[in-house]
Amino acid sequence: MQTLQEVHNRQRKALFFLLALFVIGWGFTNFQTVFAGLILGSLFGLYNFWILVRRMERFDQKVTEGKRGVSLGTGMRFASGVAAAAIAIGLPKYFDLNSTVVGVMVPYILLLADRIIFHAKK
Repeated sequence: MQTLQEVHNRQRKALFFLLALFVIGWGFTNFQTVFAGLILGSLFGLYNFWILVRRMERFDQKVTEGKRGVSLGTGMRFASGVAAAAIAIGLPKYFDLNSTVVGVMVPYILLLADRIIFHAKK
């Protein structure tokens, strides 16, 4: 069984690789706003994923100690997604809103793909 930290580290590496591809796409194509939106959304998505991992570890620690569990940070993650969308709406010359929303979901899509591959190998 993999620990949450191992999964997070693998996801972070995959996301940094994907961010590098987005930067190359931003630099060498005519779709700068789309790739900038993907970059912005992916960075906010990575932040959301980090918050989730940190809160899950804290939740696990509280449960093993027999104490009441803490929140998993849903409000903070929701506010982060709203902030990414607000930046994209406020700066439409630089960021595409649709690609920003897709970018926020990229870490979760990578996590789903990673879990499918992990269980297919078993």
